[in-house]
Amino acid sequence: MATHTRRASVLLLAGVTAAAFALTGCGQAGSSGTEAPATASGAGCAPVAGDQLVVLDDDKHLQNTDNVIAVANAKRSTPALLAAVDKVGAALDTPKLIALNKAVEVERKTSEVAAQEFAAQAGLTSGLSGGSGPVVVGAANFPESKTLAELYKIALNAAGFQATVQVSGNRELYEAALERGELTVFPEYAATLTEFLNQKQNGKDAAAKASGDVNATVAALKELATKAGLTVGTPSPAADQNAYAVTKAFADQHQVKTLSDFAAKCSGKATVLAGPPECPERSFCQLGLEKTYGITFGSFQQADTGGPQTKTALTTGKATIGLVFSSDGSLATS
Repeated sequence: MATHTRRASVLLLAGVTAAAFALTGCGQAGSSGTEAPATASGAGCAPVAGDQLVVLDDDKHLQNTDNVIAVANAKRSTPALLAAVDKVGAALDTPKLIALNKAVEVERKTSEVAAQEFAAQAGLTSGLSGGSGPVVVGAANFPESKTLAELYKIALNAAGFQATVQVSGNRELYEAALERGELTVFPEYAATLTEFLNQKQNGKDAAAKASGDVNATVAALKELATKAGLTVGTPSPAADQNAYAVTKAFADQHQVKTLSDFAAKCSGKATVLAGPPECPERSFCQLGLEKTYGITFGSFQQADTGGPQTKTALTTGKATIGLVFSSDGSLATS
């Protein structure tokens, strides 16, 4: 993914606890090079420039689980419909989602072409049946959502439905359209949809129901969806959520694969965190990294939310670690 804007409508609600549109990953306004709190200790790890970025495993589950998951109007949903869209989800994992995003955003294929190529390779059209009648697949206005919707369309048509894709506006609009049955099914994200419905039904200050546990999150989502007249499918192994990246050169030099590895080796004054202005005070960004992993930082590099500014800060050696999105097409290894 080339920029963070393609995904803003998806991730704005992931992991929120009070504010309905708080950023998932970050916190207080700051400026490039702003000194972190005096808690930073030790030598830390200076940035290492490099062309390739790698995501460090969130082994303590700081981030909410935003696995791809289908949501459908309960009255229009059928076992054949859920079987078709769940087959798409089962065929995907995060590396495959990264490759699909690369095909669209880097190689400049259309979402339809990228979906057709993946469907042929993955055998998405085999073994599906029992569908009939028109189905409207919704998509948000960014490439990943459009590609997922095209994959749903291919599988649904193979099952016997007459599926079309309709690009919708923001979540407030398309979720309401799903409830009314104007859209039949939509590729969503587990934690983000959970918190959207939670705050819609229980108020903006409702205690969060999404977490880093996908099973618990989906259980909460199913209950909320039922109240809204919706039904959800099986979560895909593929996820599009906040993640933290370093350059491959850095990972190789310091032998780090997880955020726990990073904490053990790189807490301290030389370590520079890159992210949006809100990062220093968000529980899913700097505060979370400090509390959950014990990582301390010497300085903060103000950038954007998983977009080109953050990635450039990493690749040019201005930041040690930065907030990205886990399915970003630029993370493709080939």
